[in-house]
Amino acid sequence: MHVKVLDEGVVERAKRRGIDVLVYAPHFTRWPTIRDRAVAHSDEDLLVVPGRELFTGDWRSRRHVLALDLERPIPDFVTLSGAMAELDRQDAVTLVPHPGFLSFSLEREHIAEYRDHVDAIEVYNPKHLPWDNRRAQRLAGEFDLPPFTSSYAHLPRTVGECWTAFETAIEDAADLHAALREGVERTVMHRRGPQHTRRRVLEFAHIGYENTWKKLDRVYLSGTEPTHPGHVAYDGAFDDIRVY
Repeated sequence: MHVKVLDEGVVERAKRRGIDVLVYAPHFTRWPTIRDRAVAHSDEDLLVVPGRELFTGDWRSRRHVLALDLERPIPDFVTLSGAMAELDRQDAVTLVPHPGFLSFSLEREHIAEYRDHVDAIEVYNPKHLPWDNRRAQRLAGEFDLPPFTSSYAHLPRTVGECWTAFETAIEDAADLHAALREGVERTVMHRRGPQHTRRRVLEFAHIGYENTWKKLDRVYLSGTEPTHPGHVAYDGAFDDIRVY
């Protein structure tokens, strides 16, 4: 868990790296599209599970929340409290990715407020700097939350750099959801050495692209995001908690 990119090359790379299950959770992509792509790229050797990394708040106060097992789509650009309430209503698997990282993560006070709704917290991420991982590990211990790691791959070659090994068989998405909800024992693992460091540097550098040209394109050039709460797909269902 989890990746932002998914194609045949990503699938083959995951298999070569010994990955059995891949969570696909791209930004600004509607839930039905994510679900369909996950099904299309799953086979007997690799299970792709759909997820949504929700972009809550506005561009200046954004907070990301990773969700699995949704019953109905949830848009981006809604309040954090509204998103968490909706995830609770759906009994979705709710995860904290890259806690405290830069300006788009849940901070300690948010984790404290929603502790009872969170199923696991990320303790290692390739985009993190060393102190970010140490902070994430401290937060997991402080709040007694089960850990996970993810490649958080925006670049295909980062797939398989990190993985979470569960001490239970996971044959389908329901098994993964149950393992996360029930706090099944797991081991967080990642590659080491100069090649891994290089992958981490490249992923971190990608943040610059995401927050300059890509952000400009999304905000000013591309029109309404597919996951904007005002999009016709949501039929006004989230108008009471939208921030735009």
